[in-house]
Amino acid sequence: MRTVTYGAACSLDGFIAGSDGALDWLHFSRDVEEVMGAYWSTVDAVLMGRKTWEFAATQGMGGESGGDSGQGKPSASNDDSGIPAVATYLFSRTLTEPQPGVELVSSDAAGFVKHLKDQPGKGICLMGGGELAGSLFEAGLIDEISLNVHPVLLGSGVPFFQQTRRIALELAEARTIAGGCVLMTYRVRN
Repeated sequence: MRTVTYGAACSLDGFIAGSDGALDWLHFSRDVEEVMGAYWSTVDAVLMGRKTWEFAATQGMGGESGGDSGQGKPSASNDDSGIPAVATYLFSRTLTEPQPGVELVSSDAAGFVKHLKDQPGKGICLMGGGELAGSLFEAGLIDEISLNVHPVLLGSGVPFFQQTRRIALELAEARTIAGGCVLMTYRVRN
């Protein structure tokens, strides 16, 4: 069964963006590039909620190329995104037209992800977005959490976690990286 990893950069107080969506507190470094390069080689699918998709589109991952992941799956990746060609799934209850290069999932996110996990392939990246992650945590579909914790307290903003129940975790890795950030990976204990 494939592994779903929920990951993002977050503030020490658990926000992935400021209350106005600000990301000016993020620290980018060679360490981050190396970690992300290694991670992207282990996945072949990306899951995103609508809000994360809209932000990603402003950062150059908009699917304009209408690419293919090389496995007959749609891919929103393009050469400028830094993300290799992977199958890209956009979860939204409000969008009606599939974006170029992505598969739109408009209902039963948990059922879709459960089916995807049962298919052959590499890992699955759940990128940003606490709302979609919350529903997948509730369904028991997230296997790992990877955080790049930044040394800043935002006070408010978009929370990294929105699940409503306790979830036991096991530390798999913790290390400091440039900028005083701490990279942590936890496995969800079932």
